[in-house]
Amino acid sequence: MEASCLELALEGERLCKGGDFKGGTAFFEAAVQVGTEDLKTLSAIYSQLGNAYFYLKEYAKALEYHRHDLTLARTIGDRVGEGKASGNLGNTLKVLGRYDEAAVCSQRHLDIARELQDKVGEARALYNSGNVFHAKGKQQSWSFSQDPGDLPPDVRETLQKATDFYEMNLSLVKELGDRAAQGRVFGNLGNTHYLLGNFVEAINFHKERLSIAKEFGDKAAERRAYSNLGNAHIFLGQFSIATEYYRKTLHLSRQLKDQVMEAQACYSLGNTFTLLQEYERAIEYHLKHLLIAQELGDRVGEGRACWSLGNAYVSLGNHRQALHFASKHLETSREIGDCNGELTARMNVEQLMTALGMGKDLSPCGSEFEAQGARPKLVKRNSMDSLDLWKYSSEKDQNGDSHQMNESQARARSHLSGPIRSERDTQSGAESRWLDCRASPVDTNDIRVQVAQSKISRHSSDEECFFDLLSKFQSNRMDDQRCPLDEQQNGVEGASSTHASSLDNRIAASSLMTSPQTEEFFDLIASSQSRRLDDQRASINNLPGLRITQNNLGHLCADPDPQEPSDDFFNMLMKCQASRIDDQRCSPPDPGPRAPTVPDEDFFSLIQRVQAKRLDEQRVHLSSDDQDETQEQPPSPPSPPPS
Repeated sequence: MEASCLELALEGERLCKGGDFKGGTAFFEAAVQVGTEDLKTLSAIYSQLGNAYFYLKEYAKALEYHRHDLTLARTIGDRVGEGKASGNLGNTLKVLGRYDEAAVCSQRHLDIARELQDKVGEARALYNSGNVFHAKGKQQSWSFSQDPGDLPPDVRETLQKATDFYEMNLSLVKELGDRAAQGRVFGNLGNTHYLLGNFVEAINFHKERLSIAKEFGDKAAERRAYSNLGNAHIFLGQFSIATEYYRKTLHLSRQLKDQVMEAQACYSLGNTFTLLQEYERAIEYHLKHLLIAQELGDRVGEGRACWSLGNAYVSLGNHRQALHFASKHLETSREIGDCNGELTARMNVEQLMTALGMGKDLSPCGSEFEAQGARPKLVKRNSMDSLDLWKYSSEKDQNGDSHQMNESQARARSHLSGPIRSERDTQSGAESRWLDCRASPVDTNDIRVQVAQSKISRHSSDEECFFDLLSKFQSNRMDDQRCPLDEQQNGVEGASSTHASSLDNRIAASSLMTSPQTEEFFDLIASSQSRRLDDQRASINNLPGLRITQNNLGHLCADPDPQEPSDDFFNMLMKCQASRIDDQRCSPPDPGPRAPTVPDEDFFSLIQRVQAKRLDEQRVHLSSDDQDETQEQPPSPPSPPPS
């Protein structure tokens, strides 16, 4: 049985090394089902299972098995295993966006590695800690529309922490002579400085990364370095140099047969040539991006390509071809539910139709406005109801009687101005109700409701009756929330109608508190609360695949680490617990579907801001006396480029 478990685990490890993580997890799960009494073997199985599920992007299961590995390592006093399990937990929590918890685990891994003087483990822990803070800072920077480097102090501090960890890692891997690790940290340092706005430093680090990638023949890393170098030169305004790096990125993407990266390179080249005002070449690359996006089924990328093509054709003066792609952009935005893209495309289409002398109305129907949160337009209706309303209004003005109205006229006006409640409207659905109640161009000054004076005046006895009724209703709601003690007590309370009997019932109820049943009830509560505490403790019996025998019982019962953790660990733990409050907050709205063939949004936003600045340069600045007041207003979000 023991050999069978070990054989299954070895086969799972072989499959995972070969890249078959699905098959490897099946063998590892089978090994766990068989079970073993060897704690070292079980810990290795947990670690391998967690890593396999991580690569399969099943992060919940990866987190579960890495926690099992950490619990078992701490139980048997395996400090090396505890450090590795903490590092694996940190990587998984980072991917899940739980950065504070990930930082605690990574710091624990670093402390154990330094305690054991494990240089390799220390370098790995430093690298993982840098990744945690880099991912956290990058996510925080997405919340702002500014250029890279224009960041709030807390985001800048987070990214600076990532830089510090990366630099410590770089110093250590240089000491160890690990060139591959140096290449990885050079790339991450370049990315972090890029987010900080240090584009010259970012270029230097990416060039180091490119050199090491060529040294090892790593084409994928070389492609990433070229792409990052192009992005950094874009923000320095060196567009011609950026195009050369993007061309090399495109060439390597085709060599690697990576269509997604090929489409992103075409997209970047098209936008860069737009900045260089070489619109024909921009159209060439945007068409290539469009074809790949259609082939891969990337509707968001297809819409972006059509949007870019429409702008390029407008710049060339070909408004008819621009209208074709703007219409495609509008159609795609509607299909994917991109409200901002739909509004932009609709505006571009209307402007192009006006330029071409076409008078087609593209205003959306009421349902589309309601879906976007806007108020629909009021459409005029040539119906008899509206004619009658205007007749009533004119008669009122002519006769000078603005307060008297017969019964039929009052019903007509209330029908036009108020919500519809007739049987006909119930059958016609929500859309007809919305149209009927808003369709007539009614002036609010023409609508008056006459209320009889007798209804306004109230008698004092009526108000007292109302408050009595309200108090009785509230008391009934309180009674509904009480718990009856027994049927006899309920009967007495139901039959009593005087204050004396109610007082007797309360005395009888209080006497029950000293009964033996009450003591048993409190004992039950105490035992239940204690069980809730026990449920939160780590239990060895909850570890799957563990067979407890006399051989390993001593290892499981012994206290491996009698020393308490340091104060720094508890401080990090407090920060981690504080972040649990943030986990209970509502998440921001979904920004929309991701486009695999489109690069990061920061470059796309750059194109928008550059185009917007070109418009601002053409405007005439007017002198204003309220300059201080204008400077205090927050900046408006970047507008889309001209169509």
